Amino acid sequence: MREDKRKRLVAKGWKVGTAQEFLALSPEEAAFIEMKLQLAQALRERRLRRRLTQAQLATLVRSSQSRVAKMEAAEPSVSADLLLRSLLAIGASSEDVARIISGSKPTHGRSRRRAGRTSARRGSGSGASR
Repeated sequence: MREDKRKRLVAKGWKVGTAQEFLALSPEEAAFIEMKLQLAQALRERRLRRRLTQAQLATLVRSSQSRVAKMEAAEPSVSADLLLRSLLAIGASSEDVARIISGSKPTHGRSRRRAGRTSARRGSGSGASR
């Protein structure tokens, strides 16, 4: 939240805090939720990078498209086990999963691939003139 907005709300009597404070989560519960959020985001990013639909990923993990949507939205009903199995099914290694959970950035290729893809879409070569 922007600082100016926070100050306005506090001045009007609102209490501003974190979801952890509001829900009275223990540090362990908050850490677990953060890990699930990171796994869910990574699953969506990897699925999109591999150009898979949610239905195609669902077939790979023997689930349904709606369940994949719930995984990517980090719904509470989705288990960490299912998120992990799904990441492994689309090629994540145990080292990748460790990086995802720790919040570390990959040490190879990610930014290069992303930049390459962006320039290919915006490129002025023969593909852009068609």
